[in-house]
Amino acid sequence: MSDSEGRAPGAPEPEKERLERNWSEILQELRVIQTGTQILTGFLLTLPFQARFADLTAFQTGLYLALVVGAALATALALAPVSVHRALFRLGAKKQIVTIGNRLAIVTLAVVSLVLTGTVVFVFDVVGGDTVGLLVGIVALVVLAALWVALPLAVRRRSAREARGGRPTETADR
Repeated sequence: MSDSEGRAPGAPEPEKERLERNWSEILQELRVIQTGTQILTGFLLTLPFQARFADLTAFQTGLYLALVVGAALATALALAPVSVHRALFRLGAKKQIVTIGNRLAIVTLAVVSLVLTGTVVFVFDVVGGDTVGLLVGIVALVVLAALWVALPLAVRRRSAREARGGRPTETADR
């Protein structure tokens, strides 16, 4: 039997196919990031047109402006791999495109996590005050770190352990 690419089971994936698959996966991830970033940016850009915006404290105004800059940066970072691809795609530089795209996706996630946390702080600060904003912001940052950093690293370590022949601690059927 062979897989969908015509290779025998267990045969190594050719580098060109692996790079194409990796690039496709990065693009899918960037589509998700871009959608979330666009929604968050759109939310932030509507706030100055709300009646209560004029009542913001200096801290809240500064935080808001930092969030707009962060959201714009996240959008630019998420779109940058497309520009890199356009500049390099006919030069046989797929490995560089994938490497840069991967790094930009990681940096984008970091910036998005900060903007998302800051937005939570901003909203809770406006609605409930400084202490509530700070506490909820800390919780948001911890949750994002757990889901976006700790969970993937734990799965990565477990997968590496299983690939080396270690036994999994539980099965998917449980």
